[in-house]
Amino acid sequence: MKLSAITTAAIALTCLGLTSCDKGTSDSGETTSGSSGLGSGYLGGIQLQVDLPDPMIEGTPAPGTMDLDLPILMSFPEFLVPEDSVILSAGKPVTSSDSDPIIGELSYLTDGDKESGEGYFVELMPGTQWVQVDLEQSAEIYALVLWHFHSQERVYHDVIIQASNDPEFKSGVTTLFNNDYDNSSQLGKGHDSAYMESHYGLLVDGKGTEARYIRCYSNGNTANEMNHYIELEVHGLSK
Repeated sequence: MKLSAITTAAIALTCLGLTSCDKGTSDSGETTSGSSGLGSGYLGGIQLQVDLPDPMIEGTPAPGTMDLDLPILMSFPEFLVPEDSVILSAGKPVTSSDSDPIIGELSYLTDGDKESGEGYFVELMPGTQWVQVDLEQSAEIYALVLWHFHSQERVYHDVIIQASNDPEFKSGVTTLFNNDYDNSSQLGKGHDSAYMESHYGLLVDGKGTEARYIRCYSNGNTANEMNHYIELEVHGLSK
């Protein structure tokens, strides 16, 4: 996806959150998020508590990144989840479209370590790639927080997050976030906004979706063609 084509108005929405309150239908017929805007989360719930990594921006922004004029998230958004919510993803098994990562281990994605240095991230080959977490049972998902490589100001392309009870993601797929505005990853046109990586991660509303598997896609970034993942934290209720 060519981020330079995204309008300033759409990009400006990213400073608040990341995904939408309403659902629509994607070009592929799957349930998907609509216009940007995070919303407040679960009515009557409590504030989502996330153990954030330390900020660690090093060096200059990736070439072309600052031309996008993306706002930087200044605090973790206020977002409500059910009082009994737990981290469903902790220690759960991870698979990927790239079974032999260039750097790191797929298990890093659910080990609780969110720092952005060596030994904390997994690097996958270029092109559209995915990582998938098996929650090991169907659960009600209320919030997801995703960290790519965040020690440099960069933007990852075609970020798509889906949930399903089908490990092959061929049926019953719900798209919770999709900023692939030109459908270059062939998973349906997305309407969520591009965003700058930071130690706050990407917060996505799970909307109480019932699913066992979470799959996250990306298609390179503004620094290079590789795909990087540090942690996926899934909050919700076991069924």
